[in-house]
Amino acid sequence: MVIVQETTGPQFFFCTDVDASVKAVIETFADRSAIEQVFHDVKEVWGSGQQQVRNLWTNIACWHINLWLHTLTELWAWSRSEEELVHRQDSPWDDGHRRPSHADRRKALQAACLEREFSQPVPQPQMQQKFRTLLGRLLRITLSC
Repeated sequence: MVIVQETTGPQFFFCTDVDASVKAVIETFADRSAIEQVFHDVKEVWGSGQQQVRNLWTNIACWHINLWLHTLTELWAWSRSEEELVHRQDSPWDDGHRRPSHADRRKALQAACLEREFSQPVPQPQMQQKFRTLLGRLLRITLSC
């Protein structure tokens, strides 16, 4: 057992290998918690497991799509600054020093996609239909959050 004293209180880490070093126990826990965080994000942010499909292979495909969306969102956000990814003006109770979550990254990507679509020049005759299409997309994104 490894006990780490944090400012919020002690953290206890258990291992069944009695010969494992303290460093190995903590590194294994860190690796495991990173995997758990990804599964949490894929379930909570992307809604994996909530698909209404009836076929096993379709269900597997839905999981793969959600995992790819998670991965591509993280890749998109990799080189972006925290200021680009997090906008906490609407939630002053939130900790401003907290690192961007996957949900923050996803929202920033959605906003960037919408900004890019609205910034595209559109020929005059197609303007009305283009705005209807973009408004429909915006409403679908907003309602799904």
